[in-house]
Amino acid sequence: MPHLAPHIDSVPGSGIRHIFELSSRLDDVISLVIGEPDVAVAPHIAEAAKHAWDADATDYAPNGGISPLRTAIVEKLARENDLHVDVERVWVTVGATQALYQAMTLTLAAGDEALIPDPGYTTFTMGVRMLDARPIPYSLTPERGFLPDIDELERLVTDRTRVLIVNSPSNPLGVVFPEAVVRELVAFAQRHDLWIVSDEVYEAFTYGLPHISPASIDPSRVLTVQSFSKTYGLTGGRVGYLVTPPLPGGVLRAFQEALISCVNTPAQRAAVAALEGPQDAVVAAAAHYRENLAAATALLDERGIRYREPDGAFYLWIDVAHASGGDVAAWAERFLIERRVSVAPGSAFGRAGEGWIRVCVAATRGDLLEGLRRLPAPSVS
Repeated sequence: MPHLAPHIDSVPGSGIRHIFELSSRLDDVISLVIGEPDVAVAPHIAEAAKHAWDADATDYAPNGGISPLRTAIVEKLARENDLHVDVERVWVTVGATQALYQAMTLTLAAGDEALIPDPGYTTFTMGVRMLDARPIPYSLTPERGFLPDIDELERLVTDRTRVLIVNSPSNPLGVVFPEAVVRELVAFAQRHDLWIVSDEVYEAFTYGLPHISPASIDPSRVLTVQSFSKTYGLTGGRVGYLVTPPLPGGVLRAFQEALISCVNTPAQRAAVAALEGPQDAVVAAAAHYRENLAAATALLDERGIRYREPDGAFYLWIDVAHASGGDVAAWAERFLIERRVSVAPGSAFGRAGEGWIRVCVAATRGDLLEGLRRLPAPSVS
């Protein structure tokens, strides 16, 4: 048979999905592995999707998205992100995953380099590799509060570097970048004439620090990725969006047509309702996640297990190096089989994640706390 493209072998699998799929074949598992909100979709959002199906609003939509949704996103960006764009810079996508890949296809060619956070979300590496480009990890370490080190970035940048990927609030770390850090990253990109791809999927969930969109500082070089999945509990609805700098006419239209044609219309109608309707459910979800975080961290403190106090998102980054024996991926699989709790191994997010796990706190309180009780505590010397 014919050969696949040679670079395809370099695309890594997802260590998160490996655990998730293994857990789906087992009974009585407490699932803390994937970022699935446990809150119900607000009734007015579900009703909008239902109405679209009932009305047979199932025809093709424009490549960039239906006009009411693009307009609502433009208004939201101005109101919440201090980002002022016209509708031709807003492109509705199949979740944030497509938006990320679209941003990479616009900015990376074969052999180019992209600076990616380590630990960082798995698709950063996967998407770069799929384009036959090279992911260059920059480290986020406990010693620096898991914030980027500009000096390290300066050492890593080369004449092949084209893109800096940033993620705040961070998956898996729960870090929110202070404004000063965002400005440093933008200035770094300006010095080296880099694109910034900014993943802001968890923007609605911050605890103490405000979310800052890099595009509000330099809209000419930032491609912003956002989503309805986490904010509104619409993970299966698959609606995200990409906000671009001004680009030559027709570029994005052609890209959308080649990749997806368009996002399904009932899901887009639901997204319009999400933006234009009451936001009580978002506020309640944020409070719920924060309360879960408080209960979870209190239990970890009581058990003497080290973790990173999150500023945003709905994850806990937990140190299990005392138990994982230098191979946290294998340990997470054993933990699932023996203790019936699924967690994401930190190494799935990069080499710097070895010895750590990511736990999703968007779960029922009882399941979350029981899962954490089953973690091995450090021995007391």
